[in-house]
Amino acid sequence: MHGARDGFHDATLSAVTCVDRRPSRFRDATVLLDMSKLVRVKRVDTSDWPCTIARSAALLGDHWNLLLVRQACLGTRRFDEFQAELGIGRNILTTRLNQLVDAGVLQRVEYQESPQRFEYRLTQQGREVWPILAAMATWGERWLSGPEGTPLVLHHTTCDHDMHAVVVCSECDVPLDVREMRARRGRGYPATPEPSTAI
Repeated sequence: MHGARDGFHDATLSAVTCVDRRPSRFRDATVLLDMSKLVRVKRVDTSDWPCTIARSAALLGDHWNLLLVRQACLGTRRFDEFQAELGIGRNILTTRLNQLVDAGVLQRVEYQESPQRFEYRLTQQGREVWPILAAMATWGERWLSGPEGTPLVLHHTTCDHDMHAVVVCSECDVPLDVREMRARRGRGYPATPEPSTAI
């Protein structure tokens, strides 16, 4: 497990230390932007939308949250380990860990009393994010890997085989194809208000 974490750490460091290789005209254009005309776009909160995908995206759509869960799945537990392996700022890390704890994905567990220190462990809810990450890894291997091959191999210890995730129907075990799917409203969908008959 430690070796896998080291591999992720190396890849992260490479990404963090990469240089801007765009042609100079693009870098110059960026510098010449009139900062007074830039507008901060507020992120739309989809956590209460009547869609479980939108609700999940509100929490897992943040790339830091997703990477923190990835690291937790690979065995990272402590604040300094998360920071070192992801190269994330301490203020951002604190905010994201608190968010995942509040959401029930991670739990904060004390491992030292004086001074008081905590580590972050996956809850059952958090462990169930792993199949999502495995499916993302499969998609990334197919569409984002170069000719050198995949940088990430997942190994299933139960059968002792390298593997890739396959999402299948819970009823017939057939792999899912968007062309053979449809969505409909569930019981939790908000009721449509009755039209007013007042005069």
